[in-house]
Amino acid sequence: MANVIKAHITGTVWKIEVKPGDEVEEGTVVVILESMKMEMPVEAEEAGTVEEILVTEGAAVTEGAPLVKLA
Repeated sequence: MANVIKAHITGTVWKIEVKPGDEVEEGTVVVILESMKMEMPVEAEEAGTVEEILVTEGAAVTEGAPLVKLA
């Protein structure tokens, strides 16, 4: 079953910390968002394997936007 990690704030994708095939644990930082000059890490809510990156660095995202798909 796939799990999609979503943005918890509106901002810009500053850095993507994972790539497809990476194994992540609960709490692993997968993406760092930038909003109002602050870096906000987005963490995996459960363990899994990164199946797909749904954004690119520099992309603007809104709260709730899908970022990373885990298998």
